[in-house]
Amino acid sequence: MTLHNLDAVISSDFFILQLAISAWLTGRYNSRHNFLSTTERDRVRFLLFCSIWTTFLSPIFPAVLLLGWVKVLSSVAAHVIFMFLSWVFWLSGAAAITDSLGGGLDCDLGFVYCGQLNALEAFAWIEWVVLTLGFVFVMVIAVRATQQGEGYRGPFVPESE
Repeated sequence: MTLHNLDAVISSDFFILQLAISAWLTGRYNSRHNFLSTTERDRVRFLLFCSIWTTFLSPIFPAVLLLGWVKVLSSVAAHVIFMFLSWVFWLSGAAAITDSLGGGLDCDLGFVYCGQLNALEAFAWIEWVVLTLGFVFVMVIAVRATQQGEGYRGPFVPESE
């Protein structure tokens, strides 16, 4: 198992877990309207968007690489752009929910969904760290591709590998 595959497996587990937590919280907020503030509600919704973005778009790139579909999507540039956008989304979402919760909630004070919100914040930062590692990996491949003369339009995985 390569580093890229290991990163994909680990991150997909976290993405699905984050998707479940943020979807559950969004569903509760929509049905019960018991959020602390509209800011908190909106930031949970943004993390739901981030989870959907990464959970459903991340598998497209390995499929494109394996099946050889659409050369543009299998290029180094496509991977760099996708990873950068995902990285920015998760950094923004993690920072926003951290700001909204003041760095975390004290569950002894009786906040509604305290444990879930703390988990949402923690996993948002974990997602960002995992994406940072993946982004570094993709950038190393991008540098290698440009040094070998392929450029950013070249394939993410060279033909000989």
